[in-house]
Amino acid sequence: MGYHAAMLTLAATDLSSYLPLAIIILMAITFAVANIVGTTVLGPRRDGAVKGIPYESGMNPVGSARKRFNVRFYLIAMVFLVFDVEIVFLYPWAVTFPNIDFTAPGAAEWLVRILFFLFTTVVAYLYGFRKGVFKFD
Repeated sequence: MGYHAAMLTLAATDLSSYLPLAIIILMAITFAVANIVGTTVLGPRRDGAVKGIPYESGMNPVGSARKRFNVRFYLIAMVFLVFDVEIVFLYPWAVTFPNIDFTAPGAAEWLVRILFFLFTTVVAYLYGFRKGVFKFD
């Protein structure tokens, strides 16, 4: 077997490893398209005054949607995002932490960085707590 035949065999092997991923992507696209087409074809097409009004938690809308909200709602959303992003960054670290060689020169730096990250998150939480973000009247 020559060099080119070996490379073609290697390329075919590499591409065949992506076949399950391609099947899952194709299934997801097919499912999405089938749902959109199915609801368009099978769903009811009735319009009316009641169907066109905004719906919020089972209550009829009262007043304008352009009124001001308390800043606490935005602060709660920001605190949620801070903790959400923290989990995204903490999970890979927690998975690799048991495999760290603590005698290695960079191990202490790795630990200090994550502790600093946790410290800044706790400071953000305490700031929100002191500002009364978590109090609902």
